[in-house]
Amino acid sequence: MISAENEKKIEKAIKSILEAIGEDPNREGLLETPQRIARMYQQIFSGIDHNPKQDIKIFHEENHQEMVIVNDISFYSMCEHHMLPFFGKASIAYIPNKKITGISKLARILDSFSKRLQLQERLTTQVAEFIMQEIEPQGVMVVIKAEHLCMSMRGVQKPGTYITTSAVRGVFDTDPKTRNEALDLFRLK
Repeated sequence: MISAENEKKIEKAIKSILEAIGEDPNREGLLETPQRIARMYQQIFSGIDHNPKQDIKIFHEENHQEMVIVNDISFYSMCEHHMLPFFGKASIAYIPNKKITGISKLARILDSFSKRLQLQERLTTQVAEFIMQEIEPQGVMVVIKAEHLCMSMRGVQKPGTYITTSAVRGVFDTDPKTRNEALDLFRLK
């Protein structure tokens, strides 16, 4: 949570940026821009101080050992190198080992880690590691496909280019058949 004091710092910094790029922060269309950006930062960086353990509930389900998949979870994050958005879809699969969690909780875990200054590679790993640690499944697989505006609108300027990252743990890492089954199910629409 961004404090009121830090919100004022953001507003001051945005006003300075507007001046530095040659804009007039006092013109009608920009008068409230520093405040809007400070409020926006509250939302898009809400994962910085958030502990995803608050979002997860574990159920002891000793007999369920089949694959659980949540496919195409939309997310937005901010690249830590350029502070520009990257966004896309994540698919998460896990095979329980006496514990399960609500399927919406997997999306909440992704949100908690994505609402920070991030790298896609780190985000993918953090989600997989958190699930392994908290749910203790037989294995987990996380695949994230995202477009990065730092690549689309600046630099090489290649819109529509997607970066795909994956993290495999446990049985998904050691058993190619299980990994391929998950990948096939990820592709189903």
